[in-house]
Amino acid sequence: MANIKEFMTKDHRHCDDTFAAMEQKANSEGLAAAKELYNKMAEEMEHHFQMEERVIFPAFEEKTGMTEGPTQMMRMEHTQMRSLIKEIGEALDEDNKDRFFGLTETMMIMVQQHNMKEEQMLYTMVQQHLSGDEEQIMMMMESMITQ
Repeated sequence: MANIKEFMTKDHRHCDDTFAAMEQKANSEGLAAAKELYNKMAEEMEHHFQMEERVIFPAFEEKTGMTEGPTQMMRMEHTQMRSLIKEIGEALDEDNKDRFFGLTETMMIMVQQHNMKEEQMLYTMVQQHLSGDEEQIMMMMESMITQ
């Protein structure tokens, strides 16, 4: 079984791949053709955010007492990305290619920076502090996947 850091990093890559496929489809076949992949990407990103916000972050905060630190920043960034995801969907609905690609470029930069912070800093801290609770945390996240 993968550890928390490996599991969440793998999920980042999965979300990134779906995002890239959506962009590629929009570029090659038009915005309307990318709508299904947009819906998939939005769902996968929200699922990832929920695993962090409902399972990992609360466990980390409880264990360390750090509630004003990295998890708060990640939640703020999740809010910003949710807003961008919504705007990308609106650009698709409006068939506004310039807006769509402008927003996806912004989203890609934000996601890359966000993922780097999580993978290099937060997930390492989570692994250090929650290794004793890892099996329970992984089971909670796995149950969210099957819902």
